[in-house]
Amino acid sequence: MFVDRVRIQVSGGDGGAGVASFHRQRGKPRGRPDGGSGGRGGDVYVASDPNVATLLGYARHPHWSAESGTHGEGDFRHGRLGTDLVLGVPPGTLVHTDDGTLLADLVEPGQRIKVADGGRGGRGNAALVAPEHRAPTYAEQGEFGDTRWLTFELKLIADAALIGYPNAGKSTLISRVSAAKPKIADYPFTTLEPHLGVVEVGDRQFVLADIPGLVEGAAGGRGLGHEFLRHTERARVLVVLLDPTTLQVDHVDTQLAVLGHELAAHSPDLAARPRVVAVNKIDAAADRQTLAGWAAAQTPPVMLVSAVTGEGVAALLHAVADTVATVAATQPQGEGFVLHRPLPPRFSVRKVGREWRVEGRAAERAVNLDDLTVPEAADLAALRLRRLGVDQALLAAGAVAGDDVRIGDLVFTYDPDDGGDAAGDAEGGEMGGSQR
Repeated sequence: MFVDRVRIQVSGGDGGAGVASFHRQRGKPRGRPDGGSGGRGGDVYVASDPNVATLLGYARHPHWSAESGTHGEGDFRHGRLGTDLVLGVPPGTLVHTDDGTLLADLVEPGQRIKVADGGRGGRGNAALVAPEHRAPTYAEQGEFGDTRWLTFELKLIADAALIGYPNAGKSTLISRVSAAKPKIADYPFTTLEPHLGVVEVGDRQFVLADIPGLVEGAAGGRGLGHEFLRHTERARVLVVLLDPTTLQVDHVDTQLAVLGHELAAHSPDLAARPRVVAVNKIDAAADRQTLAGWAAAQTPPVMLVSAVTGEGVAALLHAVADTVATVAATQPQGEGFVLHRPLPPRFSVRKVGREWRVEGRAAERAVNLDDLTVPEAADLAALRLRRLGVDQALLAAGAVAGDDVRIGDLVFTYDPDDGGDAAGDAEGGEMGGSQR
């Protein structure tokens, strides 16, 4: 099954927790701190991989997580780092966020972007030793990894794309000139998904895409072709196939006008794209002489071919190869891009109902200790918040003594007279290691 648009959830690995531990030996029940730190969680990347053909795997499995780091242990044993997760996608895949922001256009093989950060591992008490805290009895918790929803959209990368009405013989042509094997039948809409084939013309090669048939109104959602019009956007050249047989209601010149209109309605750039026009099924044309006169009168002349008998096919391929080479020399294929977004603010303050919420990873890290009921741990958290500027931000926002301040899962009582710190008990009295 060909899948070219999926929505998935990605999660960075969680960081492991640090541990509070002390070296023990006879006569010294509590020696120096030796608690190890937790390992960082793995990051999630999306990378262009030529070995991946469709997005089907992500449609079947929409949830992906990197490996979490492991917890620290005593005797300075640090947790293992989580392994990064690399999600391979076909070249030509666009990565969007849920708000519609385009994060990356992955064109070149190996091009990649980080889409979710792993959580930082918590520091053990050995790493928290300071002149004012010589033997800390607390450690840091590990952080959760980032979680977000993304949309992958595939736009096939091809040098030329076959455009035409349903049953115009596009699949027959690509199967004749390449190793591609699309389904072929004598009824419209046989082709339900694009196919790529590599065409060799002498010592030259180009990639040809077979796009499902277009009908009038396709750009507005009629028929099946509109679902795949975006696959023509990367093609350097459009190969327009017209059908002169009585199976088609429209004459070849009407077909040409309708196809041009639909391409322009989808993207004005497509209307100006270099194109090679050919009438296929010339072997089955009812009035070949009249058709030949019409084709010769066009500017540039329209080619006459038969994908079944091979008549005119070699000349068509040379014309397409020449046009592709000319366009490639003057308009190189886009290299894609990766969006580098500015760093978010360290924290933000807003009022929700009767409580103030301090949000941001820096603020959460400040209180990310496993046991805030320990006075030294509470003092350290207050010092971190003060240095971060949380107390001044709360005061400037209008917080007054006695207001509740939430940071992550913890709720404090704001006391501006106590050095401007947020202090107090956690909501419900829960201050143990389960708090994050």
